[in-house]
Amino acid sequence: MCYDDARSFSLTTPEKFDIITSDPIHPWVKGAASLYTKEYFEAVKGHLNPGGVVTQWVPLYESTAEAVKSEIATFLEVFPNGTIWANNLNGGGYDLVLLGQTEPTRIDVNALRQRFADPRYLAVGASLGEAGFNSPIELFSTYAGRGADLGTWLRGAAINRDRNLRLQYLAAVGFNSYQSEAIYDQLASFRKFPDSLFVADSAWMRRMREAMPMMP
Repeated sequence: MCYDDARSFSLTTPEKFDIITSDPIHPWVKGAASLYTKEYFEAVKGHLNPGGVVTQWVPLYESTAEAVKSEIATFLEVFPNGTIWANNLNGGGYDLVLLGQTEPTRIDVNALRQRFADPRYLAVGASLGEAGFNSPIELFSTYAGRGADLGTWLRGAAINRDRNLRLQYLAAVGFNSYQSEAIYDQLASFRKFPDSLFVADSAWMRRMREAMPMMP
């Protein structure tokens, strides 16, 4: 275990990782916006092993559409094949997780089934169940979009960079503001079913579509 500043560690370590996850405090908190910059994401990308995954937390509550667009657009500048996953509260938007890889993400459903049947991963399955995800369908139905489908929505979004930390100012406008449902509805209106994301048979894909209604 290493106790260090995330920026400092990512810039100084020679190590590479299979998974890098970032769950910082709200970007309007002083200094937090530096964990949402293009330069930070580039540093993280350089420390991924082949097939590695990076995730980034994005709050919808106490935020604005402009701040959320900036966070997503900046991430997609570095991970253009990134996908977006939603955590909804009582049917409304709450926060998001951005997932990126150096190559296009492909989720092999049969491989996952085999892995979760492996006794070594029983604890992982139990943990997902405690969070309310009792099947791959329930887990992957949280899909909220990807860069290829969000070009129109993200057009003109401010790219957050080390030299300006624009996000810190955009996010501050949303302090004590609760527009999460409206922001999520904007994002979800561009969501399309990600045929190329999953490797699965037609029956499973049909069930996946049924679990994600109102999607072309």
